[in-house]
Amino acid sequence: MAYFDNAATTFPKPDCVYDFMNSFYRQCGGSAGRGTYELSLSAGQLIFETRSRLQKILHCHNKQIVFTPSATLALNMILQGLIVSGKIKTVYISPFEHNAVTRVLHHFEKAKKIEVRVLPVMGNLSYDFTQIENLFKTHKPDLLVATHVSNVIGLVQPVEMLCLLAKKFEAFTVVDMAQSAGLVELNVGLETIDFGVFAGHKTLYGPTGVGGFAMNSGFDLPPILFGGTGVESACQDMPLDVPQSYEMGTINLVGVAGLYASTGWILETGVDELWKREESHRKRLLDILTQYDFIKIVGTHEANRYGGIVSVVIDGLPSDTAASIFSKLNIALRSGLQCAPLAHKTLGTFPAGTVRFSTSYFTRDEEFGELVRVMEWIRENL
Repeated sequence: MAYFDNAATTFPKPDCVYDFMNSFYRQCGGSAGRGTYELSLSAGQLIFETRSRLQKILHCHNKQIVFTPSATLALNMILQGLIVSGKIKTVYISPFEHNAVTRVLHHFEKAKKIEVRVLPVMGNLSYDFTQIENLFKTHKPDLLVATHVSNVIGLVQPVEMLCLLAKKFEAFTVVDMAQSAGLVELNVGLETIDFGVFAGHKTLYGPTGVGGFAMNSGFDLPPILFGGTGVESACQDMPLDVPQSYEMGTINLVGVAGLYASTGWILETGVDELWKREESHRKRLLDILTQYDFIKIVGTHEANRYGGIVSVVIDGLPSDTAASIFSKLNIALRSGLQCAPLAHKTLGTFPAGTVRFSTSYFTRDEEFGELVRVMEWIRENL
């Protein structure tokens, strides 16, 4: 099968990920922080070294790395913790946020705990920062949440500028890097970025079941989940230290092992090289898809930067029907709203959604060839 669903999860992973997960879990599969024997200590060392690799990739040695089972859970912990703290009322989000953000905020907005405002974008999907600053002056932000790369169209958003502007008004800032960590350079160590959230199984090329976030050690974020951490067991309050405050239960060690291997591969390959390959693959996708007059590319503007994600609408063919056809013809892709209805409302593709193609470093020439074959079949038969 030609795999063009890498925005959901990258596949395949580097060989070193499969090999190291297998060997480490067989040889060192103890539980970190639960003993002084060798298996436990080896597990703890692996977790420590994986944190260090992520700090290097994200340029945030001044921040702590917290592991969670997913980026969705990480976002819940951050957003709900900030809301529980009582420090935020007005929340601004970009128009490209995933349901991992919008559903959390919608829940609390319905309960009249917060007010959510969507940042306006211009016709070319860029921001007028003077307009946003005036908006902030009228309705002061307490929290800004912005996805770094849209999972619908691959748009790279200017999160550094957005966070800088929000900090002028003393807002908290959260950057969702599920589609960008390890692929698009971002200095998460900036004081203007309070939280950087990552997903292990996407552009970090690790397995599913592991994600997390970077945060300042001294940040007062109330925990919303509770349980054993292996330390201070007599105390019924969660430990105050980061990351222990937020890493309750047993960490997914085999997932962290995969992330250890994938981050090593990223550091060896280089983020710049991964980005160049991504840009090249996106161009190749566009070169193929724009040859067909029944295809409409969604949300692409020359002045913007994009990752290897392209969404399209096919004339006379609903997105879900199109996805079924592609699947039967051996092409894996994603259709519909991609868990981002707000983005589709912004793009004018709601409620039908789009057909989304997404590439990775490992997308092969043969897969592009398969796509051409299928596109020709569609042109001749539909």
